[in-house]
Amino acid sequence: MDKNKVLFGLRNVHVAFKGEAGAYGVPKPVPGAVNLGLSGAGDTETFYADDIPYFTFSANNGYTGDLEMAIIPDWFKIEALGWVKDGNGMVIEVADGEQKPFALLFEVQGDKAKKRYVYYNCNSSKPSEEHATIEDTRTPQTQTATITIIPEEIEGKSVVKGSLEMSLETATAFNAFYESVLLPDFTPTP
Repeated sequence: MDKNKVLFGLRNVHVAFKGEAGAYGVPKPVPGAVNLGLSGAGDTETFYADDIPYFTFSANNGYTGDLEMAIIPDWFKIEALGWVKDGNGMVIEVADGEQKPFALLFEVQGDKAKKRYVYYNCNSSKPSEEHATIEDTRTPQTQTATITIIPEEIEGKSVVKGSLEMSLETATAFNAFYESVLLPDFTPTP
């Protein structure tokens, strides 16, 4: 049960890349979070019978949206997008680089308690870039990548995300949240 009435802020963005065996690696911080805007993907269908809406069902196809950062670090582009660092130390955008899925972890504030989120099975587009001249004031330019999140099968269930609000009951998992990707525990609770 949520304690919060409102949520605000975005901080502590981390990514954990999936290894070849399918397990997530250790979450790595990505500083400079500005905004994350995600929209649900999937449609709702209504089946009509007896001249009325008889049955309605929805397809949950995850989310898609934009992650805006002060700067998206080169190490992320290399690992997530398959770009390479050459012998000169230059980061090279490889058009057919192999993308690597990752988990996206972050925290928001609430009026009562912090809340942490993990989105599983994410992919990133290459970041948008904008460069502008300095005028009367210096306005930082940000970078935005489109993130696509699709369901992942975990313990026989199609899982998209998890959220964890800080409380006495969740303190252990909450405090260890960025040590490894927290996977669902579908063990029934008494």
